[in-house]
Amino acid sequence: MNDDVLASLRRAVEASPEDAALRLHVAEMLLAAGRHTETIGEVNAVLQREPAHPAALELLGRTVAALTSASGTAASGTGSAEPVESDPAVEPEPVEPDPAVEPEPVEPDPAVEPADPAAAAFDWTRAESEVGSDVPPPFLPEPQLAAGEGGEGVAPLEPEAPAVTLKDVGGLDAVKKRLNESFMQPMKNAELAKAFGKSLRGGLLLYGPPGCGKTFLARAVAGELGAVFMSVTMTDILDPYHGVTEKNMKAVFDSARAHSPTVLFLDEVDAIGMKRSGLGHHAMIRQMVNQLLIEMDSMAGNNDGLYLLAATNHPWDLDEALLRPGRLDRTLLVTPPDFEARRTILEYHLRDRPLAGIDLAGIASRTEMFSGADLAHICVTAAEKAMTESIQANRICPITMTHINAALDEIGPSTLAWLESSRNVVKFSNEHGRYNDLAEYLRQRSML
Repeated sequence: MNDDVLASLRRAVEASPEDAALRLHVAEMLLAAGRHTETIGEVNAVLQREPAHPAALELLGRTVAALTSASGTAASGTGSAEPVESDPAVEPEPVEPDPAVEPEPVEPDPAVEPADPAAAAFDWTRAESEVGSDVPPPFLPEPQLAAGEGGEGVAPLEPEAPAVTLKDVGGLDAVKKRLNESFMQPMKNAELAKAFGKSLRGGLLLYGPPGCGKTFLARAVAGELGAVFMSVTMTDILDPYHGVTEKNMKAVFDSARAHSPTVLFLDEVDAIGMKRSGLGHHAMIRQMVNQLLIEMDSMAGNNDGLYLLAATNHPWDLDEALLRPGRLDRTLLVTPPDFEARRTILEYHLRDRPLAGIDLAGIASRTEMFSGADLAHICVTAAEKAMTESIQANRICPITMTHINAALDEIGPSTLAWLESSRNVVKFSNEHGRYNDLAEYLRQRSML
């Protein structure tokens, strides 16, 4: 087996863990090399995603058979001694009990479980050592009960200390400048901001097309402020039992205050703070929005070291009450990455792969309006094409511009649909000037 090819294929599997065909190909190579434990690990990874996968089940059967055969050979020593079979024509002579001797009755010990002959016949310790720890446990852990069923609601969110700052954000100089002026400088210089009458209340709303790095920017803000980072989504808060959603919301804010300085990041905030006028009789969702407003207002008197950031792809779907002064009163458009940002993103996603003759500047110049997620998809697709070529050639074929060009022929910018839909908002719903930065961005690209 070519170890270099196997190593390359495993890197490809790490990049595309959902590719069952590729993972099973790696498993076939491992089985052919007699590496049964690793084979079972790869097969089980496929079966965890698709329990009835026929090729995976068939390969697992062959692996178990090969493992059993290898174990049998090892147990029989050299294998030269032939087993002695009993003669079915000769019946064993029965032993008659002595009637003069009465057997003493044996009382069963209730503390001792009756022995299971089948279990005693199988050496589980030996089997475990042969198979290893790659096989997943037969039963999953018990799920945590929701509040109202004996549980305590959602598990508490664990804050993290981000290791990134704005220096790690490639390009986007205009976005970073506006972010620094409207949010970072006042927070870093609280006393000076108060002297100039600059309020430290309220939070920052990041909006823009999906996949353009709003969450990464929020982490970078936390790094700049020397704060821990807590990210919250609707699934962390919403609960089907009456009153628990509001308790979860309060618990999140209380936890953020307890770990201050903290950047509390509300991801997809339009799902948490949607317009109450469109909720109709959905009382539970309305109460969640109301509780969010209450918690944001409580920050006015207790916001030392608590910084509120939120992100959305659809700011026009937010309840207006969230956007008034003292709440999410600062907005920042996170645009698709510019040339320098695209170059940085491409370099990051290609850095651990075999490369040859890659023109990062050329790719960046051809990918205007591509999101960061689009650029990552290009790198993964190009890697898949190079990997397929490597399999056919039975050697490592690095990623070249040929593979990149083929990927670019298949992938287009996903931000255009969002920008098209936002154009109507700018045209007909921007009387208050909230989306002036978006209008300017669209005019620069002749889209308005």
